[in-house]
Amino acid sequence: MRIDKYLWCTRYYKTRNLASTAVKKGQIKVNGTVVKPSREVYPMDQIVLRKDQIDHQLTVLDIPESRVGAKLVDIYRKDTTPKEAFEHNELLQFAKTHYRKKGLGRPTKKDRRDMDDYLDESE
Repeated sequence: MRIDKYLWCTRYYKTRNLASTAVKKGQIKVNGTVVKPSREVYPMDQIVLRKDQIDHQLTVLDIPESRVGAKLVDIYRKDTTPKEAFEHNELLQFAKTHYRKKGLGRPTKKDRRDMDDYLDESE
């Protein structure tokens, strides 16, 4: 089975077109090499998938006939992604929302003065 179809069948991407685009961008590696969307996947292949700033590590256990339900995905792959990758992503999300909430626009004059005072204190 093609790598783009496999990623779509195991529900890593919502559409096959999204999976194919991710492979073309070089976000997918099979056994340590960047591949094309037409690359065949076989059982026991190691896949590294970069999605949402997380490097998911997978081992192919079996090849599905077609797209499978969410409960059956574990039959066809083994997820060996370390927990540190998910913790790092949580820290990034927390850091983004720490100072300004999304959608508040440009900093006000008071915000700018507060930032300048903070930077002056650190020097």
